[in-house]
Amino acid sequence: MSTATSTAIPVRGATPLPSPLLYLAVGLVAGAVIAFQIFIMRVFAVGSWTHFGSFVVALAMLGFGLASAVMALNEGFFQRRWRGISTVTVTLFGPLMAGCHILAQQNPFNPIFLVSDPVQKWNLALNFILYFIPFLSAAVFIGTVFLKSAAIFGRVYFADLAGAGLCGLLVLGGMFLFPPENLLLVPLLVWFAGALCWLLWIGSRGGLVALAIAGLAALGLQFVLPQAADLTRIAVSDYKGISYARRFPDATQVYSSHSPFGDLQIYRSSYLHFAPGLSDNAAFNIPEMPSNAFLGMYIDSDGPIGIMRQLPPEQTAYFRYLPMYYPFLLEEDPSVFVVQFGGGISTAVALASGASTVTAAESNPAVLTAMDAPVVRDFTGDLLADPRIDIVPYEGRLFLASTDRRFDIIDLSLADSVGLSSPGGFAISERYAYTREAMATYMRALSDGGILSVTVWNKEEPPKSVLRLYATMAAAARDVDPATLANSFYVSSNYLSTATVLYKRGGFTPEEIAILSDNTWAMSFDEIYAPGMTPPDGESTVLAEYYEQIFGTGDAGLPAAIGDPLLDAALTNPAGGSPLLDPLLANPAGGSPMLDPLLTPAPSGPQVLPATEVGRLAWQALIADRWDEFAEAYVFDVDELTNNRPYFAAYVHPGDLTRTLDRLELFQDDWGYLSVWATLLVAGIAALLLLFVPVLFGWRTIFSRYPGKLGTLLYFACLGFGYMLVEVGMISKFILALSTPTVSASVLITGMLVFSGLGSLVSERFLDRAKRVMPFVFVAIGALLIGYSFFLDPVLDWIGTFPYAVRLILCLLLIAPPAFLMGFPLATGMSWLGRLKKEHLFIWAWGINGSFSVIASAAIPVLATSFGLTAVVQFAGVAYLIAIPAFFAVLLPFRGALRAAAA
Repeated sequence: MSTATSTAIPVRGATPLPSPLLYLAVGLVAGAVIAFQIFIMRVFAVGSWTHFGSFVVALAMLGFGLASAVMALNEGFFQRRWRGISTVTVTLFGPLMAGCHILAQQNPFNPIFLVSDPVQKWNLALNFILYFIPFLSAAVFIGTVFLKSAAIFGRVYFADLAGAGLCGLLVLGGMFLFPPENLLLVPLLVWFAGALCWLLWIGSRGGLVALAIAGLAALGLQFVLPQAADLTRIAVSDYKGISYARRFPDATQVYSSHSPFGDLQIYRSSYLHFAPGLSDNAAFNIPEMPSNAFLGMYIDSDGPIGIMRQLPPEQTAYFRYLPMYYPFLLEEDPSVFVVQFGGGISTAVALASGASTVTAAESNPAVLTAMDAPVVRDFTGDLLADPRIDIVPYEGRLFLASTDRRFDIIDLSLADSVGLSSPGGFAISERYAYTREAMATYMRALSDGGILSVTVWNKEEPPKSVLRLYATMAAAARDVDPATLANSFYVSSNYLSTATVLYKRGGFTPEEIAILSDNTWAMSFDEIYAPGMTPPDGESTVLAEYYEQIFGTGDAGLPAAIGDPLLDAALTNPAGGSPLLDPLLANPAGGSPMLDPLLTPAPSGPQVLPATEVGRLAWQALIADRWDEFAEAYVFDVDELTNNRPYFAAYVHPGDLTRTLDRLELFQDDWGYLSVWATLLVAGIAALLLLFVPVLFGWRTIFSRYPGKLGTLLYFACLGFGYMLVEVGMISKFILALSTPTVSASVLITGMLVFSGLGSLVSERFLDRAKRVMPFVFVAIGALLIGYSFFLDPVLDWIGTFPYAVRLILCLLLIAPPAFLMGFPLATGMSWLGRLKKEHLFIWAWGINGSFSVIASAAIPVLATSFGLTAVVQFAGVAYLIAIPAFFAVLLPFRGALRAAAA
């Protein structure tokens, strides 16, 4: 095919010559696909808790898989009618994006009830279908273009990847301009420009009129219809923090901003009482409790992150009743480091408790901007302007790893707002601030006798996240100073509220332990561990009881009375009409964290709640270096967090997954993780069906004539699986430097696609030498990826200390070498299929790549939580190495061509 670049409108019916309009059209439409993916990620982040990466990528790639399956069955039809098919699909893409999104947001899907309400499964399926349809339209268009451009596939594929990648950056910029509900305007504008270029290239005047109508329809669906019909453009779950705030009678939004760092909103209300872990005794001992003391800050609808007003001196006694006050009982005039500034509560506690200096880190620039807004400055007394405060504008763990300064107190209190109490929704979100490496960094940054104080939400029954935190901190302490481990910790908790872990460099003295214990008693907290604490008499049965509660028969009866007049009355008449108690009493072994402990008959002697007893047993095991025995006996997986597995997630042991199916109601707080497995199962079945349907229906007439089919399948399967593992897996890794998943996703997608596109373009020069060159390319890719898996973390930690713009550039440069080489294999394989006239195998190979991308995108969360992010990248490297022998099957000539040559 000629490579002339004439842009003249061709004669109707003729195949147009390749021109800049062709490449622009492909790049812009592919860019609209990526932009729409990122938009859906933002919708899920703001409105729900669904893990954005695997779900959205699976949707997009499933669309490409279905398109390839249909096209492979009737390749001739698409060859003959390519003009009409491409015109219709590219024109419909925009209205489908807007219309399907609006419909999906009216669908009453609530993932929290996915387990308990059968209707929610159908609502989920409807959401999946609605968001899938636009991707299918775009996939048919791009597949048709690929089919007609087989001879110049490398250049068209370059346009596809480069356009998609650059539009990813465009969406990142659009997040500064548009709030999440209006961000759809970016993919719509990109789509319109791409469709216009395509219609001009093929010379379709009628198509231009249709495009104008489609553009108006898309804008109407996005902006006019919702306002006219009172439709929501992003349906925020009733169970996200901001939904509660909006229902307060006097709620007023006092500040809002939008950026790649989140949709940030601040509300004022007299009903906002963000007192994390506040002792119940405060109300009885403080003459005047602070009123209207908090603003609520919500990021992507999550929160509240409490912003505390400046308290008068007579009310600062309030701070003594918060768990983060513990270290100030032992330190006078301390230098304090706050790992995450958030709304400034820890900083306010430190200043009111006599801190000489407070250095506070905050990686989200949107938070610092909000704290400097006039309404917030007036409320906090301009907290950031206090001369004792120094702000570090990036991750606290990175600052402490790179500084020589030492601090008397390092505080990590309730980072990320609701933190560990999220009910499964952030099942696989990365928590690098809590990993073993991070904790060791904090401990090493303490001065002699300095204290690390970590306070987290502890609202799970049976406990899970907090046990994983205990294991992580103990492991870090063994790395730093194993000799003083037993004397270095003090732990307290407030049942179904918070837990606080104190670590002192060099160990606590008996006098200090006495002070901490007295405070725990005065606050009515539970003492979980203190040096020298006497283990309970006899052998505990709580671990076995927890296991029986979750996986047992569940036929335990109710006690006759439990000592509470309201509950006793309800128990006397279980069908007494109580809307709150009746469902729980109907299933007394239902795993209710509030009711179950009350329904347990009180033992003789001082009563210890099961969660408290488990915490004490956990620390006895940690100190005695018998954690493996404890973890093996516990009903859930409570392994430590590391940079390789930075997840408060994956609590259900893989061997117990099948046992959850008949008791899913007991795993309401783990639905996010369980849905990852469900997504993998559904995506795998769908992808394999799409993969083999063309073979089943076209074996005799199509595929029987093509040699090397199994090798071709393996080759493109390895490419799709490996590329997606790198792309989505690296998003999680790059959060180490870029702090937020949204920015990390945008930068990784941009870098991977642009540099891979350049690689596909350069690969054309090596087509004739592919047999000799490609093995070396595969080995280089495998070596780079496996090398990155071992050495990426320290490099990203170093990058994370730079100004944000420099971080973006360095991250793009870091991903460039493997991404560039990863652009070679697909372009080379597809180009050779086109050269060998294997038209049906050409489009099927594209589908194989997409189908295994679907499987990989769904498998990544499972692999990451089970084996770690390092293993994800290593699996990708191995996949590219496996592709080496399969590549030679792709090069086997078409049998028809062999017979023609012999004749």
